[in-house]
Amino acid sequence: MFQHTVRAPALFAGVGVHTGAYTRVNVRPAAVGAGIVFVRTDVRDRDNLIPATGEAVCKTQLGTVIGNAAGVTVSTIEHLMAAFAMLGVDNAMVEVDGPEMPIMDGSALPFVRILDRAGLRPQEAARNYIEILDTVEVIEGDKRATLKPADGFEVAFTIEFPTAAIGRQSIDMAMDEPAFRDELADCRTFGFLRDVEALRAMGLARGGSMENCVVIDDDRVLNPEGLRRPDEFVRHKALDAIGDLYVLGGPVIGRFEGVLAGHALNNALVRALLARPDAWRVCTLAEDLREAV
Repeated sequence: MFQHTVRAPALFAGVGVHTGAYTRVNVRPAAVGAGIVFVRTDVRDRDNLIPATGEAVCKTQLGTVIGNAAGVTVSTIEHLMAAFAMLGVDNAMVEVDGPEMPIMDGSALPFVRILDRAGLRPQEAARNYIEILDTVEVIEGDKRATLKPADGFEVAFTIEFPTAAIGRQSIDMAMDEPAFRDELADCRTFGFLRDVEALRAMGLARGGSMENCVVIDDDRVLNPEGLRRPDEFVRHKALDAIGDLYVLGGPVIGRFEGVLAGHALNNALVRALLARPDAWRVCTLAEDLREAV
């Protein structure tokens, strides 16, 4: 019911999956209503604050990148944002000394553990929720992303790849903190061995390895430890979507459905929703409780 921030600073470091750059991060407490704000501490000659909002998303190729009017960016924020969303972190300053968030093990689980160690503290203001009032949908060919009204937060996702390692996978579940911790948080990002050379020529995947990514070659998973779950691939796509939706500025009360969707379509859906003020409202559980009484 109340907004939360971290109780103590949370420090961690690692390489970015695309840049390969080693960066250090300090997640610090923030004031009521501040939201999630990224700070590029290595940038000192211009504005280095980047609020994590739907409008701030400037690139969506194999990850979510946010930027400000000064051209300062931070990439691959989606896994940390998913952890913030589902653990209930409303306000935080994320100080990072490089261009990309560390990929850690490719999932949200390291961020969950880091936030658990730091702890959360309640703040004296009601948490703002994004309640979906009407269906909003974006379609691109055979890809689709949808937000619909629902009593709580629900996530459904379907993917299909022409490899026996993945095939067609679907999930559909009510999503809250326990479900996220138990069902999604440990699911890693994935990629195809055949794409690595082309991606690196484009300046991407320079920090990718089997330590932070499930690697597929034809019909085989190359990671010696195998998969964490049989349908780890679709579960990770759901995790990504949760992080991408959190740029709306609060937890969603509604149902998200993704079919073959990725970061680009997720952000297109966010922007489509923001362009439809009749399709959503900001609410608090305190308001709903007062109305019920």
